[in-house]
Amino acid sequence: MQDRRDHFAYCVQLFGGTTAFSRRLRIDERAIRRFINGERPVSDSLFRDTAKALDELIAEAAAAVEAISSALASEPGTS
Repeated sequence: MQDRRDHFAYCVQLFGGTTAFSRRLRIDERAIRRFINGERPVSDSLFRDTAKALDELIAEAAAAVEAISSALASEPGTS
Protein backbone atom coordinates (compact mmCIF):
# COMPACT_ATOMS: atom_id res chain seq x y z
CA MET A 1 0.00 0.00 0.00
CA GLN A 2 2.89 2.37 0.76
CA ASP A 3 4.28 1.91 -2.76
CA ARG A 4 0.93 2.84 -4.31
CA ARG A 5 0.66 5.90 -2.09
CA ASP A 6 4.24 6.94 -2.88
CA HIS A 7 3.65 6.51 -6.60
CA PHE A 8 0.41 8.51 -6.38
CA ALA A 9 2.27 11.31 -4.56
CA TYR A 10 4.92 11.26 -7.31
CA CYS A 11 2.22 11.55 -9.98
CA VAL A 12 0.68 14.50 -8.15
CA GLN A 13 4.09 16.22 -8.27
CA LEU A 14 4.35 15.59 -12.02
CA PHE A 15 1.31 17.81 -12.41
CA GLY A 16 2.97 20.56 -10.41
CA GLY A 17 1.55 19.76 -7.01
CA THR A 18 -1.69 19.29 -5.19
CA THR A 19 -3.45 22.40 -6.49
CA ALA A 20 -2.73 21.69 -10.17
CA PHE A 21 -3.64 18.02 -9.75
CA SER A 22 -6.84 18.99 -7.96
CA ARG A 23 -7.89 21.23 -10.81
CA ARG A 24 -7.00 18.66 -13.46
CA LEU A 25 -8.92 15.80 -11.85
CA ARG A 26 -11.56 17.95 -10.16
CA ILE A 27 -10.83 16.47 -6.76
CA ASP A 28 -10.75 18.47 -3.56
CA GLU A 29 -7.19 19.29 -2.46
CA ARG A 30 -7.89 18.02 1.06
CA ALA A 31 -8.90 14.64 -0.36
CA ILE A 32 -5.68 14.45 -2.37
CA ARG A 33 -3.66 15.17 0.77
CA ARG A 34 -5.57 12.42 2.57
CA PHE A 35 -4.65 9.94 -0.17
CA ILE A 36 -1.01 10.98 -0.01
CA ASN A 37 -0.91 10.86 3.80
CA GLY A 38 -2.50 7.41 3.88
CA GLU A 39 -5.68 8.56 5.57
CA ARG A 40 -7.63 7.21 2.60
CA PRO A 41 -6.60 4.39 0.26
CA VAL A 42 -5.75 5.16 -3.36
CA SER A 43 -8.42 3.19 -5.22
CA ASP A 44 -8.01 1.47 -8.57
CA SER A 45 -10.44 4.01 -10.01
CA LEU A 46 -8.34 6.94 -8.80
CA PHE A 47 -5.22 5.28 -10.17
CA ARG A 48 -6.92 4.81 -13.56
CA ASP A 49 -8.07 8.45 -13.59
CA THR A 50 -4.53 9.53 -12.72
CA ALA A 51 -3.11 7.45 -15.57
CA LYS A 52 -5.62 8.95 -18.01
CA ALA A 53 -4.77 12.47 -16.87
CA LEU A 54 -1.05 11.70 -17.26
CA ASP A 55 -1.68 10.49 -20.83
CA GLU A 56 -3.45 13.78 -21.55
CA LEU A 57 -0.57 15.73 -20.01
CA ILE A 58 1.90 13.81 -22.17
CA ALA A 59 -0.08 14.69 -25.30
CA GLU A 60 -0.20 18.36 -24.29
CA ALA A 61 3.53 18.39 -23.59
CA ALA A 62 4.29 16.72 -26.93
CA ALA A 63 2.19 19.32 -28.74
CA ALA A 64 4.04 22.11 -26.92
CA VAL A 65 7.40 20.59 -27.88
CA GLU A 66 6.28 20.39 -31.51
CA ALA A 67 5.17 24.04 -31.48
CA ILE A 68 8.51 25.14 -30.02
CA SER A 69 10.47 23.05 -32.52
CA SER A 70 8.44 24.47 -35.42
CA ALA A 71 8.92 28.02 -34.19
CA LEU A 72 12.66 27.54 -33.84
CA ALA A 73 12.96 25.87 -37.25
CA SER A 74 11.17 28.78 -38.93
CA GLU A 75 13.47 31.40 -37.40
CA PRO A 76 16.67 31.71 -39.42
CA GLY A 77 19.97 31.87 -37.55
CA THR A 78 18.73 30.49 -34.23
CA SER A 79 20.26 27.54 -32.45
